Order: sequence, then C-alpha cells, then structure tokens
Amino acid sequence: MKKLILILILITAFSCGSNKKVITKKRQKTTVRTKPPVISTPKPVPTTQPKPETPTTNTTPSRNPDKVEAYIEDYSAIAMDEMKNYGVPASITLAQGILESGSGKGRLSVEANNHFGIKCHGWTGDKIYHDDDASQECFRKYKDAKYSFRDHSLFLKDRKRYYKLFQLDPDDYEGWAKELRQAGYATDRKYPEKLISLIERYELFKYDKMVLGATYSPKPKPTNINNTTVDTHIVVKGDTLYSLSKKYNTTVELLKEMNKLTNNELKIGQSLIVKL
Repeated sequence: MKKLILILILITAFSCGSNKKVITKKRQKTTVRTKPPVISTPKPVPTTQPKPETPTTNTTPSRNPDKVEAYIEDYSAIAMDEMKNYGVPASITLAQGILESGSGKGRLSVEANNHFGIKCHGWTGDKIYHDDDASQECFRKYKDAKYSFRDHSLFLKDRKRYYKLFQLDPDDYEGWAKELRQAGYATDRKYPEKLISLIERYELFKYDKMVLGATYSPKPKPTNINNTTVDTHIVVKGDTLYSLSKKYNTTVELLKEMNKLTNNELKIGQSLIVKL
C-alpha cells in the first residue's frame, strides 16, 4: 500500500514539473549605429604669388666726372666758335682755360668769370682784385664766361708780340704752345709742356679737327726713341698706310716695319712713326 502511494506521488510530481512553461528570454539585439566615415577634403593651400624681385640698388657711389672733362664739356663749343672767328686753335684755348682757371674752380673764374687770368690794363669794366705776381692785382671781371673766352682771343689777336702765333697752322697745337711761351704769355718754362700734355691726354685736338674738317692735317711731331729723333703722325679718318707712304715719301713696308704692324689696319688717333 505504501509503495502504491509513493508511486502516485512521484507520478504527480513529474506531471506537474512537465507542465511548467519554459520562458526563454530573447536576447535583445543591440544595434550599434556607426557614423559614416568622414572624408576630410584637404583644404586648398593658398598659392602665394612670388613677390617680384626688387631690383638691387647699387650702393657703390658712381665716380664723379673728372673736373677737367666737365670743363671741356661746358666750354668746348665756345672754344670752337672762337677758333672759327679768330683762328686760335680750340685745343689751345681749352688747355689754357683748364690750366689758368683750375678747370673753372679758381677764384677768378668762380667770382669773376675770368678763365685766363687777364689783368685790367686799361679795362673800364668791372674789376676784381687778386694776389698774383704782386699783392691785390687788378683783374677783369665778366658777366659771362663766354666774354672771357672772347677777350682771350682778342688779347692774342690784337697784340703784336703774338703775331707769330697766327703764322702757324691752326692744327699745329705744339707750335702754338711753344710760341706762347716765347712771346711772353707765361714765365713758367714748362708752360708749353703742360699745355701739350693736357691736349694729348684729353684729346683736345679733336675740336680743332671738328672746326677744320677736311683741311685738318696734324703735323708729325718729333719723338725721341733711344736718343734718336723721329717724326710721328697722328692717324685721322681717311688715312691709309699707302697714303701716308706717299705723303712722307716712304713705303708701306717700311712704315709697317718701323711701327711693328702685322697688317694694314689703322685706328684714328693712332701715333705712327713716319720718319727716322
């Protein structure tokens, strides 16, 4: 009996256990929202135009023009006019002006426009007093420098002691320089050499040529080579070895040999030995 009761209890317990509902919890799906990838567009790099190069300024000061060259530029036209009107070579006038006036910087030229140191000697115009051979000598004063150049021409032209100057050729600046000293224009023994040096250094003879044109024919000047005096010729436009050989009664071959020339080319202003 007891066994039967035990069996019934077991059956009942089993049946009750089988009727229980099994609740299964569903796992909630968690959705992870992913943001779309951000594609970063690179910002345009501003293109800066290269700055134009600033021209470099040359800080080296330019050379001041030679005061002699400046003088020549200022007064060469006046000197050529005087040569046309009175026959005094422009080269001589310019060289004397440079020498006498200190290239236009001397007191007489600055304060009195007197470029040639011409003293009063009966002058009725304005005057200036300046120490020269003696203290406070009287010098002529001009309103304009051109009148000083005119007075210089008349000074030479009208005085008898300078008459030999005008017997010389107008392109013979060397002869003029020497005769000025002989006639007493200056007491300095080296006065001719100073004038000639200025004329040749700054090629003042070219202003004589501009006035004379085709008639310009510089004289051959003696040159001392190894204690031997020779004659030289300054080449001008149109000169050839052939024409010079005829002019100086020599040959082209001898001219080339004396001047150590390898060809027949000549340059204006070139100095040639034409006679030994």
